[in-house]
Amino acid sequence: MRIAVLSDIHGNRHAFEAVLADAHREAVDEAWCLGDLVGYGAEPNACVRLARQHCAICLAGNHDLVVTGVMPMDDFSRNAAVAARWTQDEMDLDNIEFLRRLAPDGLEGDIGLFHASPRDPVWEYVLSSVLAARCLDVQEQRVALIGHTHVALSFSRMPGQAVDGQTRRGGDRIGIGGGQWLINPGSVGQPRDGDPRAAWLLLDTDAWTAEWRRVPYDIEGAAAVIVAAGLPSSLAERLQYGQ
Repeated sequence: MRIAVLSDIHGNRHAFEAVLADAHREAVDEAWCLGDLVGYGAEPNACVRLARQHCAICLAGNHDLVVTGVMPMDDFSRNAAVAARWTQDEMDLDNIEFLRRLAPDGLEGDIGLFHASPRDPVWEYVLSSVLAARCLDVQEQRVALIGHTHVALSFSRMPGQAVDGQTRRGGDRIGIGGGQWLINPGSVGQPRDGDPRAAWLLLDTDAWTAEWRRVPYDIEGAAAVIVAAGLPSSLAERLQYGQ
């Protein structure tokens, strides 16, 4: 099966639509979302509707959980909290109810799905080999998909070897048929790895390969909607730099 793995869309309709179009061109069988449909961007309803239409699996991210009131905003930065309160006021009731039904983790066949990590599906940022090793120690599945960091990367551990971690660029394609893996597709709506293009992962579970994809989209349009909504201008500006 060919799967489009998406994460951290953050209310960025322009990026989401570009990724879905790229996934369609790649003839994927399904799309899986690892959470944070809403967050920093100004089109949360449109993004939730797109996910409801196109994603066979959808997890809840920390921003989704805060917007639905499942979690408090205490651990959010000022800008994240401002965006979350704005999103709460903006969201349609049926889209809020959809988000409330989602969980931050799941299992599809023998693949673990986590918004953040196998140890903490909501909050842990897995950005180091040390943390990845701890996650691999506890995860029950050989392959786990994670999001939350907004950075495209992979961690692997082969039998008898230490954990190897790498950031991933668009076009990177690897075999994942052996060993243990933690794989992050990067962020659709707010990349933080220096590449402003929308990120997603093409996962082939027949060939056991993973390919990182980057897609240009209308960044100026996405930024203009943020500014027009009265959200912090820094949320619009950072889209241009992938930070």
